[in-house]
Amino acid sequence: MARSERKQEQGWKAAAFIIGVEFGERLAYYTIASNLITFLTGELQKGLAVAAQSVNTWMGVTTIVPLAGAFLADTYFGRYRMVLYSTFVYIMGLALMTLTVSIPFFKTAIKIQGAFFYLGLYLVSVGTGGHKPCLQAFGADQFEEADSEEVRREKASFFNWWFAILALGVVVAATVVVYVQDNVGWGLGYGIPTMTMVITLIVFMFGSPFYVCVRPEGSPLTSVAQVLVAAFHKRGLVHPLDPSLLHEDSSVGEGKRLLDHTNTLRFLDKAAIKDSSIDLKDSNPWTLCTLTQVEETKLVMRMVPIWTTCLALGITIAQSTTFFIKQGATMDRSVFHNFKIPAASLIAVSAFTGFLFSIIYDYCFHKKSKETLNLTLTLTLTQRIGIGLFLSISTTGVAALVETRRLHVAPHHLMSVFWLVPQFFLLGITDVFALVGIQEFFYTQMPDSMRSQGMALYLSVIGVGSFLSSFVISVIDKGSRLGRHGSWFNNNLNMARLDYFYWCLTALNLINFGFYIYVARKYTYKKVKEGVANGPSAA
Repeated sequence: MARSERKQEQGWKAAAFIIGVEFGERLAYYTIASNLITFLTGELQKGLAVAAQSVNTWMGVTTIVPLAGAFLADTYFGRYRMVLYSTFVYIMGLALMTLTVSIPFFKTAIKIQGAFFYLGLYLVSVGTGGHKPCLQAFGADQFEEADSEEVRREKASFFNWWFAILALGVVVAATVVVYVQDNVGWGLGYGIPTMTMVITLIVFMFGSPFYVCVRPEGSPLTSVAQVLVAAFHKRGLVHPLDPSLLHEDSSVGEGKRLLDHTNTLRFLDKAAIKDSSIDLKDSNPWTLCTLTQVEETKLVMRMVPIWTTCLALGITIAQSTTFFIKQGATMDRSVFHNFKIPAASLIAVSAFTGFLFSIIYDYCFHKKSKETLNLTLTLTLTQRIGIGLFLSISTTGVAALVETRRLHVAPHHLMSVFWLVPQFFLLGITDVFALVGIQEFFYTQMPDSMRSQGMALYLSVIGVGSFLSSFVISVIDKGSRLGRHGSWFNNNLNMARLDYFYWCLTALNLINFGFYIYVARKYTYKKVKEGVANGPSAA
């Protein structure tokens, strides 16, 4: 077996433990997220608009905190230790939530129950902040770092299988565990994810002998700051005609790669212009940077427009755990004579669709489809994300049509919950293209020393999207109350106008898609000059 093949085989052995941990963590997370709006409007007696904003705020915080967790991992602790520490915090939060719904005293003191429940809920947010961005980046670290087609295919396959197993965890959470919450009780319903996270911690530690751990290199943001300061300091200098005249340190350190010069954001190149009057040994890193440092800063800056145009997707995703669920709760959920589908289980439709299409996508695009299907199928990362953003237009459009139909028939009879399947199905396919594409994009295009933060940026798309969703709901709620028909988010959905809200989101997604096409066509991908000097270091 070739050396490269052995490394990829070892990488998959280590990644199997990490992907297994992700299954458990997503099961725990979506056990909370799927039914949180039901718990808030039922057990804690919150109004619909307030509950939806509370869910969006929690999901926003949960997916923004990873920016801090990723920074600590890349700068101080490393990804392995960050996952370990944050899992303990995660378990503490779940345990506190379980106690607040299990101890009889809390059931008679709703305000006290709410206070302790929210404390546990936000401890889960802190735990997720260190766990989520680092675990996925840590899994991708297990594969050889080389700029070859084979390695790129293996990493792309890893991201697809990661999402497939993640989706499977969501399916179990949104069906089995949510059913327990609705029909057995919240105590067992939150006890299951608590025990699941304990098991995932044990699984993660069992895999320790197989892991490759990349040592943290200090604050990667310092390098970006040095480039910006040096470029500003030398703003009056003239660009050299030959980029090879720019300063570069060819003695690549362990696990580091050099980057080729690109012609975008050329004002930053001035940070690497050498001053002939100063010996290189005496140069100040705040006045002279390497070309690779400059290109890494360009990578970060080029990602900002892509990140911005993905926020509308985050707003759409936020509806799947709020209004989509409340729609289902008002519909006919009967399947058999004595069985009703829990409204929160509708998320399983999008999750299972994501699971299925992730495997199909991986087979068609990354498993040598040319040999097996006599086809050559390729998509760039920006093309993959673009397809997902286009599908998000269809998701909210279909949701608007279905809600319009539901409001029309509601005075006469209950509409079957299966009418919601198309919008959840489309959301699942949207996730396969857009979310997985964003994950891989922010991992592969980030500077090597900032990959945990790349995963955190992916999560922040959902987080900021959730905050924006909460803001939009608040503005529309206040504005619509001024009209004679009242709020679009009336607690009685038969008197609300969610269809108008969904049409607004459809228009937003359409406009955003146009901006994305413009930005994506101008994007320049990372160009690696040399392979890794040495493989990732074992910590």
